[in-house]
Amino acid sequence: MPTYEFRCRTCDDTFEVRRPMSRSGDPATCPDGHDDTARLLSVFARTGSSSSGPMPVSAMPAGGGCCGGGCGCGH
Repeated sequence: MPTYEFRCRTCDDTFEVRRPMSRSGDPATCPDGHDDTARLLSVFARTGSSSSGPMPVSAMPAGGGCCGGGCGCGH
């Protein structure tokens, strides 16, 4: 089950909520009971080992934009 990160606009606390993807857009209440929260953009990091090691910078997709041009979004 995915974990979503939220920040409370009232007390500035950051907290996580585990819920199904189908409920990813649902509002969340902070642990102190405040309702004015915003979901944060989470950063995904892949860790572990690979037989070939990390991808060299020269092999990464070029193009810049939001995703480096690798997804075809046109940015």
